[in-house]
Amino acid sequence: MTQQFYVSPEQLMKDRADFARKGIARGRSVVVISCQDGIALVAENPSPSLHKVGEIYDKIAFAAVGKYNEFESLRQAGVRYADVRGYSYDREDVTARGLASVYAQSLGAVFTAEQKPFEVELAVAEVGPTQGEDHLYRLTFDGSIADEHSFVVMGGQADKVSSVIGQGWRSSLSLAEAVRLAVSGLVPPAEADEQPKTLPPGALEVAVLDRDSEATRGSRRAFRRLNDAEITALLA
Repeated sequence: MTQQFYVSPEQLMKDRADFARKGIARGRSVVVISCQDGIALVAENPSPSLHKVGEIYDKIAFAAVGKYNEFESLRQAGVRYADVRGYSYDREDVTARGLASVYAQSLGAVFTAEQKPFEVELAVAEVGPTQGEDHLYRLTFDGSIADEHSFVVMGGQADKVSSVIGQGWRSSLSLAEAVRLAVSGLVPPAEADEQPKTLPPGALEVAVLDRDSEATRGSRRAFRRLNDAEITALLA
């Protein structure tokens, strides 16, 4: 009869965390940034159908990096949670804070109890009537949750992207300025003997939570995905 090797709980948690971080770092970055017109969600994503950002409910959006099948299952679970809560109680009772808490519980349970943690990092964004009432929550693979302000950067070289966006962010940014700032952070700096690098619209996934969707479009649903022509116009 073989005897199992003993692994301390601290080492086990460290190994799981390192495994998840490596998987997330291999993905391309996603930026969620608050601006005057709403909340912009910008991702480097050449796929036209495998989305990294999506709608959860009227004023709430979701962004993720990592393994697609894992974060897509979480997105669908969030949609079901929001629909059931909005139908059972009231649409106003569906909040980003409540959704982020549910995600944190799920991610924490998987991280501690399952053999393999989820290789994902999530952001839940809710647009408010004013910029000061926007909510941005960042969730990591172990269920940790952070209430962010101004912007969230996940995946890839998140530290470098955060540095670029932190230097250029201001509360008066328009949607076009916010998208351009996000893209400037996603593009790696060129070497001295290289041409400046760019990302074509086809390599970007851009969506927005419109702050005034009810006034401008007559809809409570604030989420709007931008096509290549709209992205090109914003970057021009």
